[in-house]
Amino acid sequence: MSDAADELGRLLAPQPQAGLQTRSAQVDGVTDRGVNLRIGDELLLDIPCSQGYRNRAAGDWVAVTKSARPVVVWRLGDDPGEATEDEMREIAADTASDLQVVRAVTWGTSAPSGTGWQAGTTVYGRKNSAGKVELYLQLAAVTDPSPDVPLGRAPSPITVTANSSGSWRNGRPDDYAGNPMQGDWTGGGNRRGGWFYGSKIAAACAGKTVASMTASFTRARGSGVNGKRPMHLYLHDYTSEPSGQLNLGDGPEELLYLSVGARGTATLPASWRTALASGSARGLGIYASGRTDYAAFTGGQITIRFSP
Repeated sequence: MSDAADELGRLLAPQPQAGLQTRSAQVDGVTDRGVNLRIGDELLLDIPCSQGYRNRAAGDWVAVTKSARPVVVWRLGDDPGEATEDEMREIAADTASDLQVVRAVTWGTSAPSGTGWQAGTTVYGRKNSAGKVELYLQLAAVTDPSPDVPLGRAPSPITVTANSSGSWRNGRPDDYAGNPMQGDWTGGGNRRGGWFYGSKIAAACAGKTVASMTASFTRARGSGVNGKRPMHLYLHDYTSEPSGQLNLGDGPEELLYLSVGARGTATLPASWRTALASGSARGLGIYASGRTDYAAFTGGQITIRFSP
C-alpha cells in the first residue's frame, strides 16, 4: 500500500477523544466505599471517588469518568470556600472553648457576688461550673464601666454509641439476623430491630439543656432491593436486649431514605430528644411490614448538642 493510502486510512479511522471524558450524575447515597450514583433510571453502587471530592452528600451533582471503571472526580456547583471557612471557624471556636483561659474580667467597688471567689487584696478569682477561670477586680472608684460578662459557650457535643443491637421475629430474638432489620422478605414473619444504650443517653444530658439529637445509620448490604427505602424509626424503653418481644414506643418516623451501603444522619424530633434526655425512653428501634421496605441497618450513634 502506498504512503498516500496509509495517510488516507489514518484520516478516516475513528480518532480517540483527547483529555478526560466525564458525564454528570447525581449522588444517591454516600457509602464506606464511595458513593451510589443515579444516572437516569440506573443505580450504580459504590463508585470510588477522588480525594478532591470532599464533604460528600446525597443530592450532589458530580462529574464521573466515562470508563469501564468509573470514578467520581469532582463535585459540580458553587465555590465551597465560604462554607469551608464557616466550618473552620466553628471548629476553632469549639476547640478554644476547651482550653483553660480567663472567661470574664469584671470590676466594681464592692466584693463580688456568688460563691467560689478567692480574694487577694483587690483581685478575686474563681473557677465556674464549666471549669473556666473568672476574675473580678475591686476598685476604689470606677472611671470606666465594667464590660459585660460574656455569654457562656454551650458544652461540647457528646456522641453516644449503642452497647448492643439486634433483631426480633415472632416475639423472640432472631439469631439469624446479624444486624437490626425491618420487614419480611421470605414470609417467615416481620422483623423489628433495636439499639440499646443502657442509661448513657440520660446520663450525658444530666444538668444540661439539649439543643438537638441526631442519629447516624448505614444501610447494610445484602438485604432487600438496592434502591432507597425508608427507615421506620421508633423509640423504646429498654436499657438492654429483652429475652422476649421487643416492644416499641413512639413512631414510626421516616427520617432517612437510604440505598444499599449508604449512610445518613437523621435529626430526631423534639419530643423524642426530650424523652431520651429524661430517661423515659432509652433507645431506638425499627419495624416494617412485608417486603417493600425490607432492609437491615448498622450504626446507631447518637450525637447530642447542647445550648449554653
